[in-house]
Amino acid sequence: MLSAHLPNCRRGQAGFTLMELTVVIALIAILTALIIPEMRGTYEDALLRATGRELVNTFELASSRAISLNQPHRVQLDLKTGHYQVARKTRVAGQESFVPLTDVSGSEGALDPRITLEMQAPDEAVPADAEMAVPTEPGHFMFYPDGTADAAAIQLRDRAGFRLQLVLNPVTSRIHLTEPIRE
Repeated sequence: MLSAHLPNCRRGQAGFTLMELTVVIALIAILTALIIPEMRGTYEDALLRATGRELVNTFELASSRAISLNQPHRVQLDLKTGHYQVARKTRVAGQESFVPLTDVSGSEGALDPRITLEMQAPDEAVPADAEMAVPTEPGHFMFYPDGTADAAAIQLRDRAGFRLQLVLNPVTSRIHLTEPIRE
């Protein structure tokens, strides 16, 4: 009865052949093999940029708090673990120390462990004619009430070898993001 309603279709010719299905599956496999590596690079690039943006936001927080509260602040960054924390300078019993901020969102956290951090020498980070304060301790970046900061450069690298460089301008305490030339 069913074939009576389909006059143009002969019985047994209603589906795809095995050869047609094999060709379609082979084409899907080839396209997938071409697209997946590109998507992986895009994901790695997005992860690298998100990590750089997180550091920029932390440095901007420390800079704006130093200026608005008229009190030096510093970002403490552990280059091995990626943990960071913003601290303010205080004086207790005649001694100066740094106390971590606890009441400010974004003042503490950890960067993605798939991204490695590397400090560069201050002379590589800023132009030779700029006056700069050299960081007193590795991984500590000072921000002062007058809007200046210690000169520094941090290079971020993902597992695929893509790099992003953050350069801290000592005069304006602003971060400049650059992509170094690939080796």
